[in-house]
Amino acid sequence: MLNLTSRGIAHTCDGLSRRDFLQVGTLGAIGLSLPELLAAEELGAVDPSKDKRSCIMIFNLGAPSQLDTFDMKPDAPSEVRGPFKPISTRGDFQLSEILPKHAEVADKFSIVRSCYHTSAAVHDAGWQMMQTGRQFSGGVNYPHAGAVVQYMQGRRSDLPAHVVLPETMGRGGGNLPNGQAGGFLGKSFDPFALMADPSQANFKVPDLLPPSTLGDVRIDRRRRMRDAIEGRLKQLEASESAKMMDKNFESAYRLMSSPQAREAFDLTQETTAVRERYGMNRFGQCCLLSRRLIEAGVRFVTINTFLTVFNEVTWDIHGSKPFTTIEGMKNIVAPMYDQAYSALIADLAQRGMLDDTMVCGLAEFGRTPKVNPAGGRDHWPQCFSCTFAGGGVKGGRAIGASDPMGAVPADRPANPGEVIATIFKSLGLELHAELPGPAGRPFPLVDFGVREIKELFA
Repeated sequence: MLNLTSRGIAHTCDGLSRRDFLQVGTLGAIGLSLPELLAAEELGAVDPSKDKRSCIMIFNLGAPSQLDTFDMKPDAPSEVRGPFKPISTRGDFQLSEILPKHAEVADKFSIVRSCYHTSAAVHDAGWQMMQTGRQFSGGVNYPHAGAVVQYMQGRRSDLPAHVVLPETMGRGGGNLPNGQAGGFLGKSFDPFALMADPSQANFKVPDLLPPSTLGDVRIDRRRRMRDAIEGRLKQLEASESAKMMDKNFESAYRLMSSPQAREAFDLTQETTAVRERYGMNRFGQCCLLSRRLIEAGVRFVTINTFLTVFNEVTWDIHGSKPFTTIEGMKNIVAPMYDQAYSALIADLAQRGMLDDTMVCGLAEFGRTPKVNPAGGRDHWPQCFSCTFAGGGVKGGRAIGASDPMGAVPADRPANPGEVIATIFKSLGLELHAELPGPAGRPFPLVDFGVREIKELFA
């Protein structure tokens, strides 16, 4: 195993908020310095030949029904196969008729139809499992895959290494960590969360620009004043909290003052035709923004298709309020997702970016094989489908298989650790490199013996 724990971790001082120190914006997304990244490469923890690789993780809150989307069972009984028909695609698999645009780009992505996990059938347990690769237990809060990438590789530009769009998840009903934080790596490895809807006409990034009360001259004056004061505080500067505060300040100032960062978040630079191709809704514009952020140097973008499963039309098709019906999925959710996903894949391919950008479509679990009395489907972690495109993945194939009922894996089962390992492998990370875990003990990126889903790359 490779041990990177000698470099230590600094934590933010207690009580430091996003808008505290000099009111200059976000404080997260620091990551490795260039010398530290080079040291990691020398140790073999990071493959320098894959440094251009990035990842867009689309997290499908609510969990798509595998039987109504990616894993049709047309020969099963009606209460299993559901109301939709399969259609042919440009890949070697069929899809549901509610995803016609996916069919057009099916040669560019592959489906793993045998995903499963062994945690409870509640949303936040699945969120944690599928974004970190591990089950929350013993009070240990594991880091999101994007936080690990940020720790291992750092930022490329003035932009943060890991961005969440449009904002971090809301509640899921289980009162568990949702997996979208730095976890035991510390708050400095939390993602930069947009906290805004990019489809709105007045869209602005709250933490990108300074408060209206501070002009550029005043910000620069405060920065120079702070530098002068710090010259007199050598004892304070020696403390870990002060060092972190200094890094946080510089990170925030760098982001705010960067033309590159402002341009990356500026969707008005896209033509109306391009924006409409993605869909003029929150998810569609988040997908477009993710492409812009990757172009600008962000390593990892996480897109939440929805923010909560309550009182919102989502993939959570229990069939009755406050959840969604199968009709709601057909008429609202699937068309929105189908349009934006296919536009993102096609756009990345056209721009020559897909080979270096993994796009993975994940969910916390699947849905019950049989339709329930309300006409919907309930939670089912025993079997579900995930999609992978780009980043070395060969498209057009179905990996693994479920049984005739879509209930359990019948071939090549894939657990959450393998899903996360697949992302790390695409990005060039050594799977058994180590992080500084709880109490300072070494903690491998994935559990010993866990490997990537190799069939995706073969």
